[in-house]
Amino acid sequence: MAAHDRTAASRRTQFRDIVAERKEALGLGYERLAARCVDPESGEQVVKSSWLHRVVTGKTVEPPSYEMLRGMEAGLEVPVAVLQDAASAEFFGVEKVFSETAQARAFLEDADRLTPAQREAIRALMRTLSEGQ
Repeated sequence: MAAHDRTAASRRTQFRDIVAERKEALGLGYERLAARCVDPESGEQVVKSSWLHRVVTGKTVEPPSYEMLRGMEAGLEVPVAVLQDAASAEFFGVEKVFSETAQARAFLEDADRLTPAQREAIRALMRTLSEGQ
């Protein structure tokens, strides 16, 4: 797999920013940070200090694999889902968008507090209402 050119993703820096901020907050050099990035499933260190350095300094790197993200979750103390979203945005230009409106986002937040049966009832009601337009 060829190294990914960061400019192709519109110069996004979400992932780089997380790595740089957490490195600074933890007060670690690249070697010590890399040593903490151990995939909990394999027990292997999954990133090299040189890769972390290239990420933070904006050099061209291979996008991280899921195994690397799992290890970075441990090393950076950042949830893997946050790292996934940031890597997807930076390396592939993917943005997680659930809705364009604040009202719809608020509805989604409220929906998380409902039971599965209640959510399905609301979805059925919404389908009925939208079909009647």
